[in-house]
Amino acid sequence: MRIGQVVKLGLLCIFAAGANYLLNNLSVYIIKTPLYIDTVFTAAVGFAAGFIPGIVTALLTSAAESVKEGSFNPFFLCSIAEVCIVCLLKPSYPKEASLRKAQEGAGRRQISLAEAAGIFARLMVLFIVCALAISILGGVIDFIYHDVLSGSREYFNVEDNFKIGLLDSGIHSLAINILSRIPVNIVDRFIVIFGGYGVALLYRKIINNEK
Repeated sequence: MRIGQVVKLGLLCIFAAGANYLLNNLSVYIIKTPLYIDTVFTAAVGFAAGFIPGIVTALLTSAAESVKEGSFNPFFLCSIAEVCIVCLLKPSYPKEASLRKAQEGAGRRQISLAEAAGIFARLMVLFIVCALAISILGGVIDFIYHDVLSGSREYFNVEDNFKIGLLDSGIHSLAINILSRIPVNIVDRFIVIFGGYGVALLYRKIINNEK
């Protein structure tokens, strides 16, 4: 890989981490949305540039948030897991060359719709796997860090609302930590996966136009 490409990828990771940070602040403090959407641009980098840039973006984002909060955030492991899942299951990009060669009218429309349906199906699978995996991993981290290691809780999280309803059910604390995250992750992982793919498409279009 050329030095210029390394520099470009490094700048992309820094920009994406900054965008994650700004998006998180916008969501939490201005819009006041109780969702974890600070990995939209991490997913976008994973879609567009691959595994290593995605991991670097995840680590930079987590480092920025840890500095802001003044405490260690063990949930950076969820961001790393998300990058792994994205890179493993991500769909291919629309084949622009085949679209240019496609016939006009109904024939071109059928090819485009079939390709879009395939991409949407892959993204749905990716979204479901990601929502379940992050719920399980996040629940395990929460249980170990807060229940086993007695780590301090700095603030009230949105999943704590669901935990309250499960406390009297007699379910083990680990299961409560996992189950309480599923409703939240169903919403925010949908935004992260589909939003991240959209950002990646825009990035690739800009890069292709520059060539």
